[in-house]
Amino acid sequence: MTVKSTARARKKAAPGVPDTLRAKGTDAQPELVQLLTPEGERVEHKDFPLTTTPEELRALYRDLVLVRRFDAEATALQRQGELGLWASLLGQEAAQVGSGRAMRTGDYAFPTYREHGVAWCRDVDPLNLLGMFRGVNHGGWDPNEKNFHLYTIVIGAQTLHATGYAMGVSKDGADDAVIAYFGDGASSQGDVNEAFTFASVYNAPVVFFCQNNQWAISEPTTTQTKIPLYRRASGFGFPGVRVDGNDVLACLAVTRWALDHARSGNGPVLIEAFTYRMGAHTTSDDPTRYRLAEETEAWKAKDPIIRLKALLEKEGLADEEFFASIDAESEQLGLRVREGVRSMPDPDPTLIFDHVYAEPHALVDEERAEYLEYAASFEAGENL
Repeated sequence: MTVKSTARARKKAAPGVPDTLRAKGTDAQPELVQLLTPEGERVEHKDFPLTTTPEELRALYRDLVLVRRFDAEATALQRQGELGLWASLLGQEAAQVGSGRAMRTGDYAFPTYREHGVAWCRDVDPLNLLGMFRGVNHGGWDPNEKNFHLYTIVIGAQTLHATGYAMGVSKDGADDAVIAYFGDGASSQGDVNEAFTFASVYNAPVVFFCQNNQWAISEPTTTQTKIPLYRRASGFGFPGVRVDGNDVLACLAVTRWALDHARSGNGPVLIEAFTYRMGAHTTSDDPTRYRLAEETEAWKAKDPIIRLKALLEKEGLADEEFFASIDAESEQLGLRVREGVRSMPDPDPTLIFDHVYAEPHALVDEERAEYLEYAASFEAGENL
């Protein structure tokens, strides 16, 4: 069977597009897929059913707590001068953990620079992330080992990388899918829109996961778009869906559906995870200069960890001993992260020249020699 016939066979067997995702008029109110209310009540959605065991719910709670603890420790380390910069995910844990746990082993993720929760789900050691922000490694993990690409600082560029990779997956006839993460601000970038075009035309098995945290640094979403972001997908010819980004169960169910839809030969899907960036854009930002405290307080009531804990308590699926054990584990993680960062050895400064090109390069060799001469001048006291 040829690759094309295999793709056609997969497409015929693929799940259809739910009625709730079909194109609607611009006056229609956005539908928010939600399976867990802010009060911790479990609700059903006809298009995105989800069955979970008590063990799976407790595992998701553990993920959320540990990811938040790691993120908090990283922020503290940056404030104490141990990291050059940090982009906090505070408030976005459910979007990242839910989508991260929806992936299969063979699926491939292309992150921005804030997907610490997805990295956790792909078994990337938190210390490797911090090593990059400390400037002692070049990413710190093997992307092909984890199926988790290195962080991308250029806004939106990773969507093109993801689409190209997904096109390759399709040509190989593999039963895998790709997921690309980006923010609401990045949705205005040309790269993202070009990725949408290529993915649609080539029917690439890629899920575009937009974390709409309401703020593109200091610009609100209202300055980015006049319609909900997920509706942009219809203009490119593929389905879009808005999910409660603070609901880990909804993010898990919707992303699982989207990845299956893509891997089955039906092409891309756009997911808009409607969430909120509780902290600063990065540690160099001051959000109090451009947004109201009342807005942040309102979103605190939608906290992803609190609502899942409420469900576990209401359903009798976890007791105080369980919650205490997770809190203790989170403290151990924080301690390991802090000690690990402070004990990281400084790299040889010339390593920055070693992997610019695959083969030796005359200009790089010249620049390395100039740097070594400059560094040696400090030892000789010339620049003191």
